[in-house]
Amino acid sequence: MSIRAAVIPAAGLGTRFLPATKAVPKELLPIVDIPAIQYVVDEAVGAGIDHIVVVSNRAKPAVEAYFQPSPDLIERMRRNGRDQLADRLALIGKEVKVTICYQDEPRGLGHAVGCARDAVGDQPFAVLLPDELMQDSSLLLQMGEVCLRSGGSVVGLKQVDRAKVSSYGVIDPAGAIDDAGVIAIRTMVEKPAVADAPSDLIIIGRYVLTADIFDEIANLRPGAGGELQLTDAMRVQADRGVFHGVLSDIARFDTGTPLGWLAAVIDYALADPAINDSVRDMLRARV
Repeated sequence: MSIRAAVIPAAGLGTRFLPATKAVPKELLPIVDIPAIQYVVDEAVGAGIDHIVVVSNRAKPAVEAYFQPSPDLIERMRRNGRDQLADRLALIGKEVKVTICYQDEPRGLGHAVGCARDAVGDQPFAVLLPDELMQDSSLLLQMGEVCLRSGGSVVGLKQVDRAKVSSYGVIDPAGAIDDAGVIAIRTMVEKPAVADAPSDLIIIGRYVLTADIFDEIANLRPGAGGELQLTDAMRVQADRGVFHGVLSDIARFDTGTPLGWLAAVIDYALADPAINDSVRDMLRARV
C-alpha cells in the first residue's frame, strides 16, 4: 500500500514577489528553467502518488493552464533532446491525475486543505507546500510508510537553533527519536516563545494526514485574521491518538522569499551538470 493522493495548496497571491506575481503565479516562477511546482509534483510522483490535487485561486488561471495536456510542447522538447523532462510532463493527465479545486478566500492553510476534501476522499493523503522543495522523494515516502503502519498522521521535521523556534510550529515529543528519525508527538505549539518551546524540532511543509483531519478542519474556529490553521486541527488529532514526526537530513530549499528563491536557483544550477561549470565561473567573476 502507499499514499495515492497529494494536496498542493497554491491559492496564495505571492505578495512578497510583487510585481512579478501580478502576472506569473509564484508556483510557476522558474528554478533555473523548470517551474517550482513541477519539482513538487515530481517529488509526489516519486513517492508513489498518482493523484495531485492543486488548491488554486481563480485569480491564477496560469496554474490550471500549466497542468493542461500539451502534446505539441512535449514533442518539441523531445526534438530538442530533453526527453527526461518530456517524460515527466507526459505523466500529467495520463498516469498522474490532476484535479484543480479553488480557495477564493485567504482563510489559512487549514481551510485550503479542507477545500480538497471531495477530491481526496476518505484515504490518507499527503500535503506538500509548494514553497518548499526537497532534494528527492525519500522523506515523503518514509512519512507515508509511517502513516500506514501506525494509522496516524505524520509531519516532516527539521531541527533548528532554539533561538529560531518562535517563527515556526514546534512539536512536543512524546518520546525519543528512533534510529530511522521517527518520533512520537504529544502535541504541537504554533510560534512559541523561545523559553516556552517544548523542543527544537519544527514542522516543515510536508504532511501525511489521515482523512479525519477534514472533520477537525470543519470544526475549527477562525483565529487571528479569520484564518483556519492546519496546526490546530493536527493538534486535535495528536490529543486523540497516535501522531508522529519524521526527522530527515534531506536537502530542503525554502523558496517563500525572493532571497530563498534565488538561493534555490543557484543551488539547482550548481547541481546541473549541463551548466554547473559555467555557473561557477559566473559566480567567481562576481564575488
